Amino acid sequence: MSIAAHGLHACGLLRRRAEEAHQRLARCTLCPRRCRVDRLAGETGRCGTGALARIASYGRHFGEEAPLVGKGGSGAIFLAGCNLCCCFCQNYEISQGDQVGQEVDACGFAAAMLELQAMGCHNINLVTPSHVVPQILAALIPALEGGLDIPVVFNCGGYENAETLALLDGAIDIYMPDIKFWEPATADRYAGAPDYPERGREALAIMHRQVGDLAIGPDGIASHGLLIRHLLMPGLIAETESILRFIATALSSASYLNTMAQYHPCGLAGQFAELSRTVTGEEYRRALETARTLGFTRIDTPDINRLLRRLGPVSGSSPVRHTIQVTPTPGSR
Repeated sequence: MSIAAHGLHACGLLRRRAEEAHQRLARCTLCPRRCRVDRLAGETGRCGTGALARIASYGRHFGEEAPLVGKGGSGAIFLAGCNLCCCFCQNYEISQGDQVGQEVDACGFAAAMLELQAMGCHNINLVTPSHVVPQILAALIPALEGGLDIPVVFNCGGYENAETLALLDGAIDIYMPDIKFWEPATADRYAGAPDYPERGREALAIMHRQVGDLAIGPDGIASHGLLIRHLLMPGLIAETESILRFIATALSSASYLNTMAQYHPCGLAGQFAELSRTVTGEEYRRALETARTLGFTRIDTPDINRLLRRLGPVSGSSPVRHTIQVTPTPGSR
């Protein structure tokens, strides 16, 4: 398999982009926060990260979508810090903790990628990478020179700058954004980012233009493309419907979609009474039915019966009948 970044590196463009991105750290505007701090001098903005990326942990991960996991697992690198900082983050200690993780230079970052490839992982899954794009681009150079040849996944929260995504064009094989909010007031309340919906829609369009719909090989493993996640939130099913409608009409109903129902109160969610519960079975059913109605046929589905039992019964509801068309992939959950 030949990954996208090989072409950029061969013509020298990867190095030039890495250098350009590094310079932007001096007055950081890499994400929509535009903190304008000098990260090269050790200053930190909302993401809490300076000149070097911090790796909280890395290893084979089997909890991702089926096309990423396969038999060898996804090579997840959990990066400390975050530019979005949702109050309910399930990785709160990693994303918003104080100086969590080990700082690594480009060679150290590359070494983690190559170790994951040697373990047999199907991809390099960069978890929460938006605030360390310069460090990622720099690390790809020694990684490629060291033999990296599995897809690179940009597993992000969707709060991106168009200019930064342009630096990644041709360097990322699979984009995997989690688009959470549709209304500016909701994004402001839970993440202090009222521009998130606009930036997220813009980011999805750019990502789709760069890599297209998710391509899955005969072995059931994704090679490139866009995989869209949407975390269902308690009481926000109307926003879910708006998000799914946007994806179907502005991007493609052939998008590979994962509507995730695993929300549970974490982090600072206790400060908001409405976030004190999990998603209900009815909310999950309604999200899946909306996806079906909009024409989505590539829906990542875990064991739906087991999930619905966990989410709880719906008063007066009939037994679940799965009418959603799902493109089968080997090893689907």
